[in-house]
Amino acid sequence: MPAVPHLSLAPLDAAGDDVVLLASAPGADGPRLLAGEGWDWVAEALVALGAKGSSDELIRLPGRDGVRLVAVAGTGGATDAPGLRLAAGSALRQLADAEHVRIAIPVDDAEVAAAVLEGAGLGAYRYNEYRSKPARAARAISLATELSEEEIGLRRIRSVVEAVARTKDLVNASPADLSPDVFAALAADAAAEVGISARVLAEPELRDGGFGGILGVGQGSVRPPRLVRLESSPEGARFRLALIGKGITFDSGGLSLKPGGSMVGMKADMSGAAAVLAAMVALAQLDVPIAVTGWLCLAENMPSGTALRPNDVLRMHGGTTVEVLNTDAEGRLVMADALVAASREQPDAIVDVATLTGAQTVALGTRTAGLMGDDALVDAVRSAAGEVDESVWPMPLPAYLRALLKSEVADLANAKLGTVIPGMLVAGVFLQEFVGTRDGSDERIPWAHLDIAGPADNTGAGWGYTATGPTGAAVRTLVRLAERLAER
Repeated sequence: MPAVPHLSLAPLDAAGDDVVLLASAPGADGPRLLAGEGWDWVAEALVALGAKGSSDELIRLPGRDGVRLVAVAGTGGATDAPGLRLAAGSALRQLADAEHVRIAIPVDDAEVAAAVLEGAGLGAYRYNEYRSKPARAARAISLATELSEEEIGLRRIRSVVEAVARTKDLVNASPADLSPDVFAALAADAAAEVGISARVLAEPELRDGGFGGILGVGQGSVRPPRLVRLESSPEGARFRLALIGKGITFDSGGLSLKPGGSMVGMKADMSGAAAVLAAMVALAQLDVPIAVTGWLCLAENMPSGTALRPNDVLRMHGGTTVEVLNTDAEGRLVMADALVAASREQPDAIVDVATLTGAQTVALGTRTAGLMGDDALVDAVRSAAGEVDESVWPMPLPAYLRALLKSEVADLANAKLGTVIPGMLVAGVFLQEFVGTRDGSDERIPWAHLDIAGPADNTGAGWGYTATGPTGAAVRTLVRLAERLAER
């Protein structure tokens, strides 16, 4: 269970807090304080200190009347749900010495209130597993409001904040400690706690099932691969969703070895699998009436005498053969196996999540995920991401790119070498080849692919509720998507 602050609601006149959080926005005559009555002295102090009310600005003032500290978070001018989510998250990310924070930003809209509390919970995340001196963070966060827990959806906020923290914990773990078998065991335990069934396929089952992609990628490591199938089938579910997550617990590139500097951070190459697991746990906690099957494709991509070689041919689950031209294009190989397996169960939709290509970061940067697939499902994913303020952008899958994956000896190749190509799109075209059709027809099962290579791991400075390090990208989008699909 990830360590998250206790989130609650408090009366507007609550007192005795360690820290009170307010907000300010830029104004013509200085920063404009967003606060109720009794805070005029704070507004005067902000002017005296030259505060701007800009995004990520945090002004600390000595408190009064038993409050140790008053913190004022800049909103950059935004007073809507996305802006206040970021402001509250930024404040809690920067408040390293708070025990109990009461948020006194006046909000009477349930959506805005929920965003503020969620942002604060996300920003308060800390990871202390390997620290001899643990980093401090707020242990309790309350929102001063007259709204009820049901009106703002407090139960949902707690589950979502916990899900994002679970993802970050997994990504933060040392790759020495998070091998495929350990990840599989952790996933099975987390699933069991919320009534999700789990089946772990080890090497013998993978061989018997013909999962050549996962076996091939994992054969260079002394720590063998795993495929985890999770299933949640709540009573009354009318929609069946398959989620697939890339889980490369460390990616050296294999024999197509990455440069040393490029290996740093490759423990995050399992972010997609972590996101799928965390989202499924949250959906089960919230009793969302949707049937979800999760596939965690877990392997360690290492160079050794047994490693996959360029020009090796793999027979994937389902029989398609793939010539491996680049062992560092391994994520699509493990995902392909799962796409075939998921398709055979005939779900209503398939969504896969992967830190798949460096080209995604080149094309869209570090904050926007690439989104590809069938138009209707892409629109649904994009709409869900927009509701929770995660940035995604639709990208095409041009048919002509299929020719770049031609192999002289196999059904297709896993990469194209020797030329400048749109790598994010080519990877999507490769995955598309493994999405199945409806039984008895040529209609492809609706499918969407999220490439989160950039957004999954923030290598720069913190911003909003996002600290340096893993971000939990796609978790909130997957939860919202499932909720919307369940309404159909």
